[in-house]
Amino acid sequence: MGDHDDAARYAAAAGTLLLGLRGEAERAGTVHAALGDAGDDHANRCLLELLAADHPHDIVLSEESADDRRRLDAERVWIIDPLDGTREFTEAGRRDWAVHVALWERGAGVRVGAVALPADGDVASTGKPAIVPERGDRPVRLVVSRTRAPAVAQRVAVALDAEVVPLGSAGAKTMAVVRGDVDAYVHAGGQYEWDSAAPTAVARAAGLHTSRLDGAPLLYNQPEPWLPDLLVCRPELTEAILAVTQR
Repeated sequence: MGDHDDAARYAAAAGTLLLGLRGEAERAGTVHAALGDAGDDHANRCLLELLAADHPHDIVLSEESADDRRRLDAERVWIIDPLDGTREFTEAGRRDWAVHVALWERGAGVRVGAVALPADGDVASTGKPAIVPERGDRPVRLVVSRTRAPAVAQRVAVALDAEVVPLGSAGAKTMAVVRGDVDAYVHAGGQYEWDSAAPTAVARAAGLHTSRLDGAPLLYNQPEPWLPDLLVCRPELTEAILAVTQR
């Protein structure tokens, strides 16, 4: 099995584990913040064990582990978010949480990615690029954070006369663009590499535009893994959106 298949398999495995944890909590009536901590921990250990077994010489950058600075000299670094959307995971009935698994390679960047949406039973992967449906003649739809929508997103919505759709995790928002449910995702105000590495890899494989809000490329495995802003959109909307976000 290749790296693309491995990423999808790992994301699916962590997703299955998380569904089990959530199901147990729901049956026991204990769906609250502690479930999020357990999900973060269990999913992280699941992914680290799978990676250690199959790729023992690769380095891992995980939201839930100490930063292994050997990654800066490594040839291959897996960038993972074991549970993206911890808040949504702890809210009964919410589906907008995800598992991210990406692989960065020196000289190539992030070329491998998988995003599991366990509550939907779906795994999107660079190994099987999605086909984004046509938008048709409906209004533009812009997905934003449900808890901290940035002001720049509102400016884009006004410029494009777009409907604003609030949603949970970064992975769920990016996959909403990939699925064609929305047309663009505009984020500002704070993220890390693990929030966007896998989702943007999947989006690029599907032919979507991905960049910083100033149009600069997204760079990964940097000394400081902070990536505060992000744009994912249909290619035909790129120019109009950047005209707003580059101001």
